[in-house]
Amino acid sequence: MRGAGRRSPVSLIFDIFNYIFLGFLALTAFYPMWYILVASFSDYTLLNAVKGLVVIPVHFNLSAYTAVFRDPMILRSYLNTLGYVCLGIVINMIMTANGAYILSRKKFFWHKFLSFMVIFTMFFQGGLIPSFLLVRSLRLYNTIWAVLLPLAINTWNMLIMRNSFEAIPESIVESAKIDGANDLTILIRIILPMSKAILAVIFLYYLVARWNGWYEYMIYIQKRERFPLQLILREILIANQMDTSGALSYGDTYDIQEVIKYAAIVIATIPVLVIYPVLQKFFVKGIMVGAVKE
Repeated sequence: MRGAGRRSPVSLIFDIFNYIFLGFLALTAFYPMWYILVASFSDYTLLNAVKGLVVIPVHFNLSAYTAVFRDPMILRSYLNTLGYVCLGIVINMIMTANGAYILSRKKFFWHKFLSFMVIFTMFFQGGLIPSFLLVRSLRLYNTIWAVLLPLAINTWNMLIMRNSFEAIPESIVESAKIDGANDLTILIRIILPMSKAILAVIFLYYLVARWNGWYEYMIYIQKRERFPLQLILREILIANQMDTSGALSYGDTYDIQEVIKYAAIVIATIPVLVIYPVLQKFFVKGIMVGAVKE
């Protein structure tokens, strides 16, 4: 009779095969990011001469980052993005939390109707042209509000937050109402403090969406001094594929534009990579909220 701690050869071989296979998948996913980081610190002439994998910087130098930060539009767009993200997330979290709280109150008179209307917008939308005409008629075109207000609420995020609020025992809310608390007090002092995990998850969702957003800015903002970093990065990527330098003047050769592209990508990615590990501990708890009912 085999001991309880012993494993069969087949099980051991299967586990080894799994480790090798998953390790290979992890490397294939990690290497493109590593290559961009390494290439951004490489000499643009020697980098193109390398055939095969690039593991370490080729003749380490900071010429790409120097060229990027030499252009004032990079710094200006970076500050623009920080402003859009900070203000946008404040609007997103306030609007989403209030909407989720209303939808979570099943005793609210219009609960079913509002829930239907919210879910309806996930499947049927007005489209780009009606949205553009609406923004222009409200005189929001070419302002930051043209991007911040239409994207104030993400329906999917609000439904996730609603499920989290519904998981909070109703007896706690009823006790607060007996003590004289109104809905705003209940939301701020009871619901939100008990929903820190889901708030962190939704915060990160909005952060990534706001930071990586560029399409809405391209549609609604025409003044280049108001461009976010992602639009400037888009210009760099387009200029890298053009025979001429286009709207940017980062160098006279294709090679240096190629490395500048990598440096710009690294700069645009750093904030999310820094914030994500801080909020990661809330993810498992946040996504499981509401999965177990009383």
